[in-house]
Amino acid sequence: MFGLGMQELIIILVIVIVLFGAKRLPELAGGIGKAIKNFKKSMSEPDEIDVTPKKQVPEEKEEKKEKTGQEK
Repeated sequence: MFGLGMQELIIILVIVIVLFGAKRLPELAGGIGKAIKNFKKSMSEPDEIDVTPKKQVPEEKEEKKEKTGQEK
């Protein structure tokens, strides 16, 4: 595993406990787990299709423009 032995892993674990405290470790692990789960979920789902309707020019305005153009 990345060339790390048991001694290196224990040293890393001790440093993490000192930095974050033993009470926050379950929170951190849970947050990392949720992030990985959401990432995997987003990679496996197909892209969502944007179904937002585009703004359309009302037909009444176009008809008025045509009538005014003919009158001039």
